[in-house]
Amino acid sequence: MRKIAVLSGKGGTGKTTVATNLAYSLRKMGKKVQLLDADAEEPNSHIFFEVEYTQEESVDILIPKIDRNVCTHCGACAKACEFSAISVSPKHIMVFEYLCHGCGVCSMVCPVNAISEEPKPIGKVKLGKTKDGISFGEGILNIGEPSAVRIIRQMKKHMDENADVIVIDSPPGTSCPVVETLQDMDFALLVTEPTPFGLHDLQLSVEAIRELDIPMGVIINRYDGVYTEVEKYLESENIPLMMKIPYDVEIARSYSNGRLFSKDKNEYVKKFTDLYEKVEANVKC
Repeated sequence: MRKIAVLSGKGGTGKTTVATNLAYSLRKMGKKVQLLDADAEEPNSHIFFEVEYTQEESVDILIPKIDRNVCTHCGACAKACEFSAISVSPKHIMVFEYLCHGCGVCSMVCPVNAISEEPKPIGKVKLGKTKDGISFGEGILNIGEPSAVRIIRQMKKHMDENADVIVIDSPPGTSCPVVETLQDMDFALLVTEPTPFGLHDLQLSVEAIRELDIPMGVIINRYDGVYTEVEKYLESENIPLMMKIPYDVEIARSYSNGRLFSKDKNEYVKKFTDLYEKVEANVKC
């Protein structure tokens, strides 16, 4: 089983485009594929497939419940909370649920055991299968919740051990949900665009991935050959350039219509299969 995270330093580079077309192409070539959408704030991989969902489960966090008859207003819980989710005054104590990360520290430090915990749903995980035969899963974060980490963690528990390849469509950026997505991955496939903004955020992603010591490679999307600083950076950092996807109006049209461009342009099935072979070669190195 090969686990590949497809990610990007910024939104809009084509991360989902690569993840979905890679999964489809590998399935088309006969591999058993699972596609997981970890971009729980706005999952959209399902748009490109006809998914039949067969399972749905809630994801909860445990938030503090204060017994005000026992609480002494000592303030130990508020001091211990890294997220300012509890406020204590001489006469009152307040819990701000949307700041709470469910870590449980407040209940552990309370000297009079005035804090218990109760579950609060923050999102869900949906699982199913596409008509193309791809095992599919997605995490969905409830609006207003601060972090998708627990949803991603729960979704990854459903990784198919019998799959040949697991492709995870990561959240953008370098925040905690991205780090959670990258845990236990075999390869990080970075998607960037040939612009100064794309290069800047690519560099941030490279730093994060190096901290996690995961092999990586880069795809340049919407490549037009004009801005070459991305290629110079990759060469200077000895990072493999895995693929260039051209600036092509037909690809943009397929995406706008909710279609995989590898279905409309069959030659890309082979190109994405070749991309996977490059991933394999770099993992073995």
